[in-house]
Amino acid sequence: MRNYQVTNKVYNKVYRGMKVILPFYLFTFLPLPTHAQLSVGGYGEVAFSRNFYSDHVNRYSSPENYKDDPSHGRFDIPHAVIYLGYDFGKGWTLGTEIEFEHTGTGSTVENEADEAAEWELEQEKGGEVELEQFWINKEFSHSANIRFGHIIVPVGLNNAHHEPLNYFTVYRPEGEHTILPSTWHDTGISFWGRSGKFKYEVEVVAGLNAMLFSRDKWVHHGAGSPFEFKPANQYGFAGRLDYYAMSGLRFGISGYYGNSAHNTFPNDLKGDGKPYDKVKGTVAIGSIDMTLNRWNWIVRGQADYGYVGETDKLNTIKDAKAHASNSPVKSAMIGKNAVSVGIEAGYNIFSQITKMRRSEQKLYVFGRCEYYDSYIPATNKEMFDYTNVTRLAFGLNYHPVPQIVLKADYSIRLLKNPYNNEPSVNLGVAYQGFFL
Repeated sequence: MRNYQVTNKVYNKVYRGMKVILPFYLFTFLPLPTHAQLSVGGYGEVAFSRNFYSDHVNRYSSPENYKDDPSHGRFDIPHAVIYLGYDFGKGWTLGTEIEFEHTGTGSTVENEADEAAEWELEQEKGGEVELEQFWINKEFSHSANIRFGHIIVPVGLNNAHHEPLNYFTVYRPEGEHTILPSTWHDTGISFWGRSGKFKYEVEVVAGLNAMLFSRDKWVHHGAGSPFEFKPANQYGFAGRLDYYAMSGLRFGISGYYGNSAHNTFPNDLKGDGKPYDKVKGTVAIGSIDMTLNRWNWIVRGQADYGYVGETDKLNTIKDAKAHASNSPVKSAMIGKNAVSVGIEAGYNIFSQITKMRRSEQKLYVFGRCEYYDSYIPATNKEMFDYTNVTRLAFGLNYHPVPQIVLKADYSIRLLKNPYNNEPSVNLGVAYQGFFL
């Protein structure tokens, strides 16, 4: 009892000066757990890029006009994440992940002296602040867990392993990051566990929203919501199975299925006699991936293919003329299919140097090749063939300690004629780990 009881003496001393009357039993019966463990960690990235191609908004619609445009540079903090976890005991745990993308967002109210002392709301910077994970987990055994809350949807290699030490390039692999939500997180329930060489997860989450799909990003924005809540008129089903064949070698398969139409607010497309009542906008995604981390090599690969049904009807619904100018609906057409295939491999050359190997320093020389297309329609693909991309990247990853990596890469997007290729040089530093 001494772990959580408060004596009358202490109670009176604390609250006498405040003149607050609280029943003593509130303290007596709010126990502090005898088994408790706090976890604190996170990951983050800082990046610099010099892009040797035009950044003009019309560089794809009129590529001949921007062929000789000057290069441009960018500093960025793509992700800064804080993990907070807590073990309540008896199999109950809490997990949270707060993410600041591109250093978050900011605005101020200013009194403009040069504009007749007018008050103005100024947008100071772009970016996002997101609660990517917030869940309660109950473990019944290693093979049986149930998780409630805001969870990662582990479809594809990038979503299942999205931390910066899990890919070589300065920025996340482009293919999956383009066509899928990244990092894909949503609210729902998950059943997961490990048994022998297998790990499984099955989820029911809020469905994707077809009104947020687009040509350049396919379903990338579909898991988001511009509202204070997430519409859940439709539900999605996701699953993942990993097979750990031997030490350092893993194979995975994952997928998603759910309807995406009528999953917005207000749901004014649905009702007796309305022309789009029965449109489903079914989304089906399949993915396979693998990782090898052995013999001083790291090899990662993935392939994703996706389908959206009734895109002709969805594109009619999404037409800009049918919505107000400030509507959150993305009016760009969406393709029936999307694809992403990628592979990267790196060798630790410090493994051949005794001094470096003993100090746990690593230097990977790597190469990456990927192909992706976010817009594969039934017809008229030629008008938007810039979405068909082959990307090559080469570079170095230096680990002075296991939790920190310094990255450098040269990458180039190879586009079909008449579009211009897009080379860039990227530098970055990242960390990943737990502090407590």
